[in-house]
Amino acid sequence: MLKAVFISLSESKSLRSFAEKSWAGRRVSRRFVAGTEIDDALNAARAMNQLGLSVSVDNLGENVTNVEEARHSAQLYHQMLDQMSAQRLDANVSLKLTHMGLDVDENAAYEITASVVEHAARIGNFVRVDMEGSAYTQRSLDFVRRLHSRPEFSAHVGAVIQAYLHRSEKDVEQLVAEGTRVRLCKGAYQEPPEIAFPEKADVDANYVKLMKLLLKCSIYHGIATHDENMIRATIEFARTEQVPASAFEFQMLHGVRRDLQQKLVKDGWRCRVYIPFGTEWYPYLMRRLAERPANAIFILKNLFR
Repeated sequence: MLKAVFISLSESKSLRSFAEKSWAGRRVSRRFVAGTEIDDALNAARAMNQLGLSVSVDNLGENVTNVEEARHSAQLYHQMLDQMSAQRLDANVSLKLTHMGLDVDENAAYEITASVVEHAARIGNFVRVDMEGSAYTQRSLDFVRRLHSRPEFSAHVGAVIQAYLHRSEKDVEQLVAEGTRVRLCKGAYQEPPEIAFPEKADVDANYVKLMKLLLKCSIYHGIATHDENMIRATIEFARTEQVPASAFEFQMLHGVRRDLQQKLVKDGWRCRVYIPFGTEWYPYLMRRLAERPANAIFILKNLFR
């Protein structure tokens, strides 16, 4: 029930406007969002690198209303890629296609996204195309497939698969066959039962099944979870199948289970932290609370410290 509440709150435009402008809202967001400026994200990335953690940086934002906004969003990614290279950070970038103008002009969105991927390829970096709600699943995968089919881009762009979707097993099989890097997560949007598994146990079982499909191949994938049961299952499978720690990475969110992030690194596993920044943090924060409502209690306890 709490998950449904937070998902509903994430879609409230009035609450979003109030939260993103208020002192209390900005204070609450600090746990999960690095800040509002590029330098905030780069400073957070440098701190993670010093702890032995890799990073993926995301400029928060969705559903721009015109191509000019999309180009401005992309320009921030170009600046980030240049700064990551200049500062020699162990960091790449993640972006949402609706932030690149997918709902405004699909051809322009492809051109804008391709320019970011081209930049990443030129400097030896990587772009992860984030997944959004199920209405965007096929379009997002088609976009990645189109980008990945270009030889100069194939090693520099990857997709995200959400384990709670019924379709995900077939999507993983196809992406693996095409040689595409995948980030596997559980999923954080409210979806009907005909599209997504409604029960956590079923989502978990599908997550483990998809994880095994990914680790069996020779492609470098990201296993994105804070669930210790999923992490334990991944480690056990990797050891049983003799999959080296260098063949994949765990991925976690900025501000969530920092203790677990550092333990994985200490134990010899690779871990990448997803660091978001920007002024449009409200929907992202609500989805994080929907994934793990206990985070809300943690935030409230620390709000006035």
